[in-house]
Amino acid sequence: MVLTDILKRYQVLRGRKAILCTGTDEHGMKIQQAAAKARVPPKEFCDITSETFLDLAGRVGLSNDHFIRTTDEAHKEAVQYFWSLLQARGYIYESKHEGWYCVSDETYYPESALEKRLDPFTGKTFMASQETGKEVEWSSEINYHFRLSALKDRLLEFYEANPEFVVPAARMRDVVSWVSAGLEDLSVSRPVERLTWGIRVPDDPSQTIYVWLDALVNYITAAGYPWAPGKQNAGGWPADVHVIGKDIVRFHCIYWPAFLLALDIAPPKQILAHAHWTLGHQKMAKSTGNVVNPLFAMDRFGVDVMRYYLAHDGGISNDSDYGNHLIVERYKKGLQGGLGNLVSRITRPKIWSIRKAVEAARDRTLRRTGASTKKQAQMLNGLSRLVNMKMEQLDPGAALQIIMDAVYETNKYLQLNSPWVLAKTEDIHRTQVVVDGVEDFQKRDLNQLRIERTVYHCSEAIRIVGILLQPYMPTKAAELLYMMGVDEDKRTFSYAQLDADHSYGKQPVFSAGKGAWESLFPPLPVED
Repeated sequence: MVLTDILKRYQVLRGRKAILCTGTDEHGMKIQQAAAKARVPPKEFCDITSETFLDLAGRVGLSNDHFIRTTDEAHKEAVQYFWSLLQARGYIYESKHEGWYCVSDETYYPESALEKRLDPFTGKTFMASQETGKEVEWSSEINYHFRLSALKDRLLEFYEANPEFVVPAARMRDVVSWVSAGLEDLSVSRPVERLTWGIRVPDDPSQTIYVWLDALVNYITAAGYPWAPGKQNAGGWPADVHVIGKDIVRFHCIYWPAFLLALDIAPPKQILAHAHWTLGHQKMAKSTGNVVNPLFAMDRFGVDVMRYYLAHDGGISNDSDYGNHLIVERYKKGLQGGLGNLVSRITRPKIWSIRKAVEAARDRTLRRTGASTKKQAQMLNGLSRLVNMKMEQLDPGAALQIIMDAVYETNKYLQLNSPWVLAKTEDIHRTQVVVDGVEDFQKRDLNQLRIERTVYHCSEAIRIVGILLQPYMPTKAAELLYMMGVDEDKRTFSYAQLDADHSYGKQPVFSAGKGAWESLFPPLPVED
């Protein structure tokens, strides 16, 4: 959720229209069994669970435009229409199916994708998916199949034409390898006597549509499918990116584009398959209690801090280990000791004025002399370009680290030039001027110019960083930009450049006798 929201907010920051869709996948054997275990009807079970995720989306500040539930009536109609078109084109047929079925993953696996595993808690051996580690069981039934094998060549052609379809590249290589090795036709329904909780096959109430065919269609349902002629793009399709976990790559990167290509519908442009969070270097699992409650974490550390941590440490290629001590470390180093410290050192002193430094820069009375200032200016000039490059590569974590590196470098620049030391002395320089033909001399304090030059380039760093942090920490970034007096209409990506805004610095940075910076990243509460 956080990763996708950052990508969406970044596009809005760039001035583009962006649509974010999330929701809950509510059908299938796993839900049916969980509801039975909880002794509640499946729909009631889904209502409660869906509301939990909807609340979580609100708490984490998700800027979603859609929250789709696969139990929505409009989605049911879209799935049945999609199925009917596949069947009309000859891609669906009825057949007996035997194979290894995983209830947890809700899919059949070929024997080549299985391995024998040992349950460390019971000592029992079982057959499991190599990809997910979930147990499989032998199953035999009559159901409908999708001619996935017929799409092999079209899929490979699509991958070749879109080599960055899956990010990161290692997962793209896996997908191409899987498809190149050959595809078996896909079982896309379950007998009602086994699975009642789902969407019925059109004209055959004895069969329930496979949950992964049902669930994947939600993306186009949210985009207004079935579309009226000429309206395919009105709802935002094809999506620029799907954001998924690495454990569902096969479904999104093989099955989903195959379904779409079969109906001549454009697949999504890219799929970002991120790695997982672990706890104690072990996979999180509710069954073992090895989990983190995100609501408790947000209560303790704050929403923006959690968003920052998840973006900063979250893995795209490799799993990341979650830890409260790591959140504290990132907070103290990056937010409190890095950005918060920089803001306080610039806004708190009474011996200079941010506004006067900005005005001096606008009037071009500040020259970028000195190696450190030239280096600082060069860094700020290239900052938004580097961040944009990483965001275009779908790597918000790397982009955030570039932003934070700018904070650390600015603190070093400030320390090196120490304007508080220069304020204690004067360096008077006589400048010869000619006014109306009369020669005269003016005295200028070069130390004052050096102070204003340093304060300006630090203030610019804070302003630009504040703009670029908005997708990550919407509330804290807004507070920061308000403290710096940056107008709301000058907080877009185009202003994240050195010298792009000379109107800020007018807002008071202190209120009620207390520095605003003190409340931006205050000390974390001590855990009992």
